[in-house]
Amino acid sequence: MAVPTELAGGSVKETAAEEEPQVLEPGAAPFGNFPHYSRFHPPEQRLRLLPPELLRQLFPQSPENGPILGLDVGCNSGDLSVALYKHFLSLPDGETCSDASRELRLLCCDIDPVLVKRAEKECPFPDALTFITLDFMNQRKRKVLLSSFLSQFGRSVFDIGFCMSITMWIHLNHGDHGLWEFLAHLSSLCHYLLVEPQPWKCYRAAARRLRKLGLHDFDHFHSLAIRGDMTNQIVQILTQDHGMELICCFGNTSWDRSLLFFRAKQTIETHPIPESLIERGKEKNRLRFQKQ
Repeated sequence: MAVPTELAGGSVKETAAEEEPQVLEPGAAPFGNFPHYSRFHPPEQRLRLLPPELLRQLFPQSPENGPILGLDVGCNSGDLSVALYKHFLSLPDGETCSDASRELRLLCCDIDPVLVKRAEKECPFPDALTFITLDFMNQRKRKVLLSSFLSQFGRSVFDIGFCMSITMWIHLNHGDHGLWEFLAHLSSLCHYLLVEPQPWKCYRAAARRLRKLGLHDFDHFHSLAIRGDMTNQIVQILTQDHGMELICCFGNTSWDRSLLFFRAKQTIETHPIPESLIERGKEKNRLRFQKQ
């Protein structure tokens, strides 16, 4: 997935990656903006863990509520964004029903304009999914673009945010404080968060592959104090520092990354979280989070 950090020479990296597909592995690109990400991390591996009724149970529809609003940060070329949209609306393959846009709208952002352009071109639901080029760590641009989208619906925050395998890229390119700030911004913008952190072994692999490609090493890799069990680290930052509550872990993908579901503690509940959702998450939760 592409990462919110300044992209230098993106077109050169895109060309090199496409000419040498064997380097398209996790950690091979310094910004995570792989041109064909879904080839080695297919959306289906995440979807099989997520209950399709999740959003409809959390946000029962009524005319006065408007659509459910989602934010997908680091959307790459949009394959997972489209898959999530279809999954949560239970749309069959080949379905392009525009009426569904009244129920769910997604704002999908990525730093790589080439990937965003591809996402816009190939998206089968242009009325429901909006793709924008955005460096999420650029506070001024982030505020302008996200506020512009939210204001169309008379809202100030998103119902749910998706952060799928991009925390490592933020961390490597912006350091410990950058990761902390990223999670702070994300949690302040969303009532609920679905986060898929990369484990520490992916950090080491990313640095190793970068060196093998003869590229400049990550500026922060050797100085990171936040390391080790990154899933637990992300949980601690979100729950202890940023006012989020861990509801459940939906399980692990085949590449051993956890899908963590959080809720903002200040979220005003108009209805309780369904017990079936919580129990399903507990049954699949193979993690043990140690309080610090």
